[in-house]
Amino acid sequence: MSAVVSVLSTRLSNAAATAFGTPLDPELRSATKPEFGHFQSNLALRLANQLGTPPRAVAARLVEALDVDDLCEPPTIAGPGFVNLTLRSSTLAATVNERTPFAPRDETVVVDYSQPNVAKQMHVGHLRSTVIGDALCNVLAYVGYRVVRQNHVGDWGTQYGMMIEQLLEEQLNADSLDLQGLQELYERSRRHFDSDPAFADLSRLRVVKLQSGDPDTRASWRRMVEVSLADFEQVYARLGSGLQRADVVGESAYNDDLAKIVAELLDADLLTESDGALCAFLPGFHGRDGQPLPVIVQKSDGGFGYSATDLAAIRHRVGSLKADRIVYVVDHRQALHFEMIFTLAQAAGWLPPDTSAEHVSFGTVLGPGGKPFKTRAGGTVKLTTLLDEAVERADALLADRTGIDRSATATAVGIGAVKYADLSSDRGNDYVFDLDRMVAMTGNTGPYLQYAHARLTRLLTKAGEASTTVTVLDHPVEQRLALLLTGFADTVVQVSETLQPHRLCTYLYDVAAALSAFYEQCPVLTSAGATRTSRIALCTATRQVLQDGLGLLGIAAPDAM
Repeated sequence: MSAVVSVLSTRLSNAAATAFGTPLDPELRSATKPEFGHFQSNLALRLANQLGTPPRAVAARLVEALDVDDLCEPPTIAGPGFVNLTLRSSTLAATVNERTPFAPRDETVVVDYSQPNVAKQMHVGHLRSTVIGDALCNVLAYVGYRVVRQNHVGDWGTQYGMMIEQLLEEQLNADSLDLQGLQELYERSRRHFDSDPAFADLSRLRVVKLQSGDPDTRASWRRMVEVSLADFEQVYARLGSGLQRADVVGESAYNDDLAKIVAELLDADLLTESDGALCAFLPGFHGRDGQPLPVIVQKSDGGFGYSATDLAAIRHRVGSLKADRIVYVVDHRQALHFEMIFTLAQAAGWLPPDTSAEHVSFGTVLGPGGKPFKTRAGGTVKLTTLLDEAVERADALLADRTGIDRSATATAVGIGAVKYADLSSDRGNDYVFDLDRMVAMTGNTGPYLQYAHARLTRLLTKAGEASTTVTVLDHPVEQRLALLLTGFADTVVQVSETLQPHRLCTYLYDVAAALSAFYEQCPVLTSAGATRTSRIALCTATRQVLQDGLGLLGIAAPDAM
C-alpha cells in the first residue's frame, strides 16, 4: 500500500474509533468514477449494520471526526453512505514523486518452472510455464525476496530406457543424433514399447540399469541430456528467459535420494505394499469409484516414479535451499498430483508448517476455433515455430517504419506480443493463440504498451530538458494518470502475493490508456512554465513505470517503433 493510502486508511480507522469506539479497517479502494474522487470507503455501511443506524448518518459522523485536510479536499458522502476522498493536487504530486525501493526480505522463494523433457523439442505447452514462471521470479525478486529458479527437467524414467534400448537394437550411437534425431528416436521407441511386450520388459530393465549407474547406459543418457539442454538454452535466449544452465536440477539429480525417501516413509509407516508397489494412501483422496487413490512411490519393478522425485525435490528445497515458499508453475492437469504430494510431504515432516508449497496452475493454449493446438498433420506445435511466426508478423507490422533497427525491433515486438498475450489473461483460463490479435497495435496487447513507451521516449527526446519532479496537476486527466502511477508498487505486491501476472498487465494497460487521454487533452511540448516542466516529469514517471512493468513481465521496452 502506498504511503498516502496507508495514512488515509489509518485516519479513517481512527475516525471510526473516535466516533463509534470501533477502529475498523476502512477497506479504502480506488473510486470507480471521477465524480467519486480518488478513493472510496464503505466503512459507514458496515458500521451501520452493527449500530442499527442509517448509513448516511454514520457517514456524516465519520466525516466530522475525520482529519484529512492536509491531504485531501473536503470529504464527500455519496449514495447510501460511501465516503469519498479526493487528494489535493499537491498531495498527489508528492505521491507520484515517491519511488522507494523495496527492502530486502529475509525469505527465500524457490520457483519450479518450464520443465521440458530431454530428447524432445520444446513445444507450445512449455510456453506458459516458462513465461509465467519468469514473470513471477522477476516480481518476487523486485519486492525483495531471495529467488531461486529451478528447472525440473524431465531427464529420468521409462522413456530413456526405451530410447537407449532402441539405440542398441538399431545399432546407433547417441553421439550422432541432434535433438530432432532424438525426438524421432523417442517416437520409434514409443511405438515399439507399446506394440512389443518383450521390448517393453527390456526397456524397464534398462531404466533400472540407468538408475543404478550402468556406465554404458549412463553414457548414452548423458549425450541425450547435453544435446537437449543446449537446444533449450537457445529457446530461453529467444524468449529472454532468466533460466540458465545452472538452474537445471532435473529428476536425475535426486536419484541417490530415492531409496532414502522410501526408507524414511516406511519408517514413518506411511507406505503400503500394493501389487508389489510401495504406495501411500492418504486420507481424503479417492477416485470416482470411491476407491482410495495411491501415491506410487516405488514401482513393482523396483524403479521410482516421479512422485518419489517430487518428494525428494521438496526435501532438498526445504533442507538445502532453505525455502520459505515453494512455487510450482505447472498446468492445471497436475492439481491433484501436487495436492497429494504436498500432503504426503507434510505428513513425512519434509514440508514444515511454516513453509508454503503452492501449485500455480494454468490453462491450455488453444488453436483457432478453441480446439487443441496442433499442426495440420495433427502433431505438437514447436515453440520455435510459433516464435518465428510472431517475429515475421511483427516485421510486417513495422514494414513502413523508418529510423529503427527493424530486425531487433521486430524480435522485441513479436516475442513480447506472444508473452504478453499469455500473461494478460487469467492464468487459470485457456486462451486461443491468435497472432493477428497478439501483434495488434491497439487494445490490450504487448505492442500497444511497447508503442506507448516508445512514444514517450520520442516525446522526452524532443522536449530537450530533463524533469523528474511533478508539481502541477490541475487537469483531471493528468490527475487520473498520476493517481494510476502511484499504484505501481501496490500492484506488484499483489502479484507477488496472488501469483497472478495478469493483474500487472491490466494495470499497465490502464496506465497506457490514461496516457493516451493525457496526450489528447494536455499538451506537453507546447505548454509553458511550471505546467510544461511538470508534464515532462509526469511523462518521465510514466515511461519509467511502463519500462519497469514490462521488464517484470519479461518483455522488452523498445525506445523506437
